[in-house]
Amino acid sequence: MKILVAEPLAPAAMDALRAQPSWDIVEADPKTFQSHLADSDALLVRSAVKITSEVLAKAPKLKIIGRAGVGVDNVDLNAATNAGVLVMNTPGGNAVSVAEHTLALMLSMARSVPQASISTKSGKWEKKKFLGNELRGKTLGVVGLGSIGREVLKRAKAFEMQVIAHDPYVSSHTAHDLSVDLLPLQELYSKSDYITLHVALTPETDHMLNAEAFGQMKAGVRIINCARGELIDTSALRDAVERGSVSGVAMDVFEKEPPGEDPLLKLDAVVATPHIAGSTEEAQEIVGIRIAEQLIEYLKTGVALNAVNMPALTAEQYRALGPYINLGERLGTFLSHIAVGNPHTVRFVYLGRLADHNTQILRNAGLAGVLSRSMEHRANMVNAMQIATERGFRVVEQREPGRSHMDSIRIELESDAGVFSVVGAIVLDKPRLLQVEGISCEATLDGNLIFSKSEDVPGVIGYLGTVLGRNGINIANFALGREDVAAETEGNKNEPLTAISIVETDEPVTDPVISQLFENKAFKFVRRVTFTR
Repeated sequence: MKILVAEPLAPAAMDALRAQPSWDIVEADPKTFQSHLADSDALLVRSAVKITSEVLAKAPKLKIIGRAGVGVDNVDLNAATNAGVLVMNTPGGNAVSVAEHTLALMLSMARSVPQASISTKSGKWEKKKFLGNELRGKTLGVVGLGSIGREVLKRAKAFEMQVIAHDPYVSSHTAHDLSVDLLPLQELYSKSDYITLHVALTPETDHMLNAEAFGQMKAGVRIINCARGELIDTSALRDAVERGSVSGVAMDVFEKEPPGEDPLLKLDAVVATPHIAGSTEEAQEIVGIRIAEQLIEYLKTGVALNAVNMPALTAEQYRALGPYINLGERLGTFLSHIAVGNPHTVRFVYLGRLADHNTQILRNAGLAGVLSRSMEHRANMVNAMQIATERGFRVVEQREPGRSHMDSIRIELESDAGVFSVVGAIVLDKPRLLQVEGISCEATLDGNLIFSKSEDVPGVIGYLGTVLGRNGINIANFALGREDVAAETEGNKNEPLTAISIVETDEPVTDPVISQLFENKAFKFVRRVTFTR
């Protein structure tokens, strides 16, 4: 077996590869590696080598690409999947490095380390000017409890900080194990002396720190960003710093890199580093060793750890389950948008003939849909179960072949706020939503949707159409449903029925438009649901 190493790896990683009997280990570089592709079974890269469809065409025997690092932007995942090549990476390998850098930036702000260093080196001795603050006793708000957020949490507690967190995709059980309180984002903002970001860049998190968010924060808050530059509206941040409502900022990432002559960087309250949080000797060694170990495990046992693309299916499997894989993922995506609270259980129920199949691939597709909205690195059929386990989810599968004449999937998401469910099937060769929280309503699972729950009273539908119309939003499809029996409450058995609507629009509906819908008191719940194509 020929293993092609296209970029330098840690010596320990190379030793692990060479220790495998009958393996031919070939070391190359980004300029020469393509000449060795024709008979290579595995390819190991870092970030310099670009794997395109043209490169893959030169490697007919290739089974696996291992990326020593987190990002896989240098690998064409679609081309790799089409070629039947598994791609894996090493997420979390630099978690400790990024966490330590986060604490270093916090200390730099608390003690004015960069400014004091510049002052002292210039011949000054400004002891009184650089009076600092202790981290001890301060409240740190950690936004995102992935591998990096958890490492930050551990280190902050060593400094005797009070740590609170926000992560809608971490279960309450996991938070209990971490000894951290999960809070709504607005409450975290209002209580934190320091706020550190460790979330993926998604439509929900893009510019999550904006003028409105800064207005909800404690006066004098300090902010650290070692995640993604796009998480912060830098114009609003500069205004907040200049007003004094934000007393310190430490940034390792920027919307544009390098940031150039950004006015924000000229402010004394800002500490900046050039995207080096994960750049340590130890992190580089760890990812090299991990990718070597993962590759060995896969080639010897078939176990794929940290795979980032979909494994190839046989023609027979694809014919039977292919449409339902797409259905499961889209149902999961829809459910992730409409559920509230911190989830802890996902239940899959297979109805009709689907119950007779090996449904692992459907389960993973549904989990990928549930998880992908909050994940920086897209969850897929290979890694979804692993991610769910890491996040403390309980995953249950049930089979009910006799319950329905139609092959369908029901997914239930149980959180600390209740149970939320959807049912879907393949109708005219397309994935369709059939039921939401027990209410029948057939709708598309594509494009830009608005899901709403309201009282079933006159005028609601007309009001919804009027709001969209006056905001220039065109309706592509409109589906309605209502519960069969009115909810009976003690003392009043004539409560209005609950109605639901699912509206597909030509463009996404904005927050101000949703706020206008809530001006009609009949609306109880409105959420955007966006499917990427």
